[in-house]
Amino acid sequence: MQCLRDQDALIPQPRGDVPKVCAAALAAITIGGIMVLSPERLFGWVAMVTLILTLGPLMHGVCLMAEEILHHANTRYQGRALWSQVLTACGLGGKTLLVAGLAVLLLYLGGDPLPHKGQSWKLLFLASGLYALLKSLGVLGPSDVEVSDICEGRKMNVAHGLAWSFYLGYLRLVLPRLEDSITAFQATHQASCPYWGRGSRKLLILIPLNANISHKLEDEDDNIHFYDNLPNNEIDRAGVRGRVYKHSVYRVVDEHGKAHECVVEYATPLLTLYKMSQESSAGFGEAMRRQQVLLFYRTLQEILDHSLECRNRFKLILLNDEHVDDPHFLSKAILRHLEQQEKEEFCLTPPPHQETAHPCADTSIAQPNGLPINRDWHRPEPMSREPTLMFSLEQPLPLREPVENTDHYQGRT
Repeated sequence: MQCLRDQDALIPQPRGDVPKVCAAALAAITIGGIMVLSPERLFGWVAMVTLILTLGPLMHGVCLMAEEILHHANTRYQGRALWSQVLTACGLGGKTLLVAGLAVLLLYLGGDPLPHKGQSWKLLFLASGLYALLKSLGVLGPSDVEVSDICEGRKMNVAHGLAWSFYLGYLRLVLPRLEDSITAFQATHQASCPYWGRGSRKLLILIPLNANISHKLEDEDDNIHFYDNLPNNEIDRAGVRGRVYKHSVYRVVDEHGKAHECVVEYATPLLTLYKMSQESSAGFGEAMRRQQVLLFYRTLQEILDHSLECRNRFKLILLNDEHVDDPHFLSKAILRHLEQQEKEEFCLTPPPHQETAHPCADTSIAQPNGLPINRDWHRPEPMSREPTLMFSLEQPLPLREPVENTDHYQGRT
């Protein structure tokens, strides 16, 4: 079990812009080399290469469009706005067409870079046709990194769907009611459960990397004992009247024999990931499962951090499966998180009582004109006193003229 400070090292971060920076640097180097070798044909070479790189995807998009129109017009596009949807889906968007048009204009203005007339157009059509063939055969297909980047950027991973389902279908419903449930539970268990720590008032959600979940925590660690269930929450959901949502309270025993009560459970969507990895038809291996668990953790953390209903009512605990030989790794992980929250979180003291009356009202005497004089004017007022407006009944005085009181010629003879 890794320490809490090493937990962030396991979570994959979103991919950055390093490939774009490297590509821009590589393009600058190659263009600079062409400028040195043959500066008179620079624009022609750039235009021809750009046309090759854009006409190839355009011709491949035409091949994809033929399949979509012939076999998927009704099932995938419902026959509505067919051309606009198919063109965009097949990569025949305005951006590619614009770049290709600009490259044609640049080639026309810059001239043919090849010595013999017509060789450039032959090279363009041949390269474009071969690109479409190799692309269709998968030789020029996207790499695994590109596919992963696309899926993460467009939220298309299995982990994203499971995280949102777990939040919308469960956590957003039960976490706002958790504090009231714990308060009601404490009221009925004061004798056996007199005090709960601040960290124990949150829902601890366990996320093991191997996605292998036990239905009873005491089966994995004999230092964990089931204590009782919190009061049930009944919510009308999806046509079911009074659907029951419940949480279990466990007692975790530390190395000194002291029991700590907390509400803890596994993230149930991990059962889906584990079962998918056991089915060959799902195409979901162990390496992919581990990656999806990490993405599930990151996505769920981001969702809950931005949720006003769930903020400060949960704690995600990522369990590393490298040290499964420790029979008490689960209880140690839970206790470590409870101890961390006890040290890092604190309750603000209640604000002091705000006085509504002036504290020195009874120590004042009256002037001949009827205005009170406060004998304790020098006594500082409490900081908690509410701000008040003070008015003066005296006539306003004119501003005094500036008086020069500095002798600049002092000491001169």
